[in-house]
Amino acid sequence: MTDLRLDATQLERYSRHVIMDEVGPEGQQRLLEGAVLVVGAGGLGSPVIQYLAAAGVGRLGIVDDDVVERSNLQRQIVHGDDDVGRPKVDSAADYVRRLNPDVDVRAHETRVTSETIDDLVRGPHNAGDEPADGGYDVVVDASDNFATRYLCNDYCTLEGIPLSHGAIYRFEGQVTTFPNDGDGPCYRCLFPEAPEPGTVPDCATTGVLGVLPGTVGCIQATEVVKHLLGEGDLLEGRLLIYDAMGLSFETVDVRRNPDCPVCGDDPEIESIRDVGYEGTCTISAD
Repeated sequence: MTDLRLDATQLERYSRHVIMDEVGPEGQQRLLEGAVLVVGAGGLGSPVIQYLAAAGVGRLGIVDDDVVERSNLQRQIVHGDDDVGRPKVDSAADYVRRLNPDVDVRAHETRVTSETIDDLVRGPHNAGDEPADGGYDVVVDASDNFATRYLCNDYCTLEGIPLSHGAIYRFEGQVTTFPNDGDGPCYRCLFPEAPEPGTVPDCATTGVLGVLPGTVGCIQATEVVKHLLGEGDLLEGRLLIYDAMGLSFETVDVRRNPDCPVCGDDPEIESIRDVGYEGTCTISAD
């Protein structure tokens, strides 16, 4: 760590962290030196952005190519009525700046694609083909579509970048963490391919309980903070399933699949260029 000295304002702001043995000034410095990319500034991304910014994660990237709609406001709580029509990344970045000036927030108004993901995660490359600013330590998948979900998984698995996954549907949500250290499973170990287009309706069709993404996103933020601190047990190899109507949690063990197309013993996917990320996110026939 470069500097363990927190100034007086930071000591006051993070005092409830600093007094904890599991965090302390050293742990808070780790958070301040951490860099997290949040993919999606919607229902899941909102609580993730809120709590990572409040915790003092020093560099927070936000990726989204959508604008705020009034129907978003029932659950996407970093946006307000005055933000309707604005890019979500701008609205979310303004929220972070008001909340915590310690956070260097980066707004990336773009879609995550196989052409953009490397520059987004690693940072724009300089003449020496090295990331210009070090990139991000962790990626949070707070997206709402399978193409982005599989792309984030495949890229992070291949590059060894920790990934937090969250998803919601009506009254239910799921969370897991993929440290991508070479030992554990990835998202394709759970779901090798995406469902056929149109077989899983989105929240615009079926609706979603407004508070549901708050719970799921907070768990994702918790996992990221623990990872940056190096404390606690992550949801590695475990899928946490939350049922809001029954107010119940279930944990399902997830093992690495030796036949997984991206992290298995004989992987078919060795580059994100091998995959078409629309439709069923399957391996290219070329």
